[in-house]
Amino acid sequence: MLASLFAVSLLGSTVQASAAQSFQAWVESFWPTAQAAGIRRDVYVSAFQGVSPDAEVIESATYQPEYKRPVGEYVDRLVSDKRLQTGHEMLIQHKPLLDAIENKYGVDRHIVVAIWGVETSYGDNLGEHYVIAALATLAYRGVKAKFARQQLIQALKILQRGDVSRQYMSGSWAGAMGHTQFIPTTYQAYAVDFDGDGRRNIWQSLPDALGSTAAYLKVSGWRPGHTWGYEVTVPSNMNTSAYGAKNLKTLSTWERMGVRRINGAPFPRPNDQAALFAPEGKNGPIFLTLHNFRVILRYNQAPSYALAVGHLADRLMGYGPFAHSWPTDENHLSLEQRKELQTRLLHVGLLDGEVDGVIGPATLSAVKAYQRQKGLNVDGFPSMTLLKMLRADT
Repeated sequence: MLASLFAVSLLGSTVQASAAQSFQAWVESFWPTAQAAGIRRDVYVSAFQGVSPDAEVIESATYQPEYKRPVGEYVDRLVSDKRLQTGHEMLIQHKPLLDAIENKYGVDRHIVVAIWGVETSYGDNLGEHYVIAALATLAYRGVKAKFARQQLIQALKILQRGDVSRQYMSGSWAGAMGHTQFIPTTYQAYAVDFDGDGRRNIWQSLPDALGSTAAYLKVSGWRPGHTWGYEVTVPSNMNTSAYGAKNLKTLSTWERMGVRRINGAPFPRPNDQAALFAPEGKNGPIFLTLHNFRVILRYNQAPSYALAVGHLADRLMGYGPFAHSWPTDENHLSLEQRKELQTRLLHVGLLDGEVDGVIGPATLSAVKAYQRQKGLNVDGFPSMTLLKMLRADT
């Protein structure tokens, strides 16, 4: 028995050693690419010293909560009482800094602070992964490989420039970095040295981090003085084709169609373009999303993320919670049910993508196409009712 255990242990050690050698071979094979991008050999060797594949990165790559949790659960978790309380404290504590950032970039401080709160709980969790190791793991394992290789080169350039030392270059499993989680390519394009010390240090300098966020939103087209959207009511007989991010109409047009703000107030700027968004179907909150909502999507393309940021910003301004509650029935799909939904959408020729259980843009578009075919309310909500209809059809 002891000999068997020893043999198993020895085999495990051999496999681990082989994997480590394979990874080191990959690191060396990537060197010509890094060298061609201008990375010095000493920087490269130092960056990879002692680095091995990060097992948590691969596991995390298959789970993105903004797509896999019900939207209501996701938003409520991010716009929690604790996050609101801390957000109010941060607005007071950093008022001079936020004044300066708002004056320079014209981006509302509540949005900047909301992104900070959603991304890292106001700096409480900058990520536990060494960014070089995380990105190298993704590239080595072939998970998001093209993305990872691009980001890895830029992360090495950040180290080479001296904006941050290796010991502080922590981030998420996907290489998002600092207080407001910039990926390396976004950092290189938009990060700013707001504190004027010659470095763009979004890990240790809050002025650099929040200033960079505001600068990025400004370049992305943020409209000062405008909100991200409104919670609304819609007529019960609203045409199903009205929903969807691509179906933009002026606020005055929506008003003529019977859409009203939840508080009954008129829409300001009636010529603003808006889209009707029902993240959990007609039984949950419904919104008209505006230009600034689409700017927030530049930060993270998940609509649930943009909704959470916008709502947290509103709450920090003093507005109340959504008037309509989120659905809490059994209509939400489990991971396996979401995969089944995608498989059946593939079979009927409406989905062009992989079956992974992630309700992303491709799946939402396929759901809406199926709803149109069936004459249903086109809200993109992947419900159990919809899955049952697909089962009957396939």
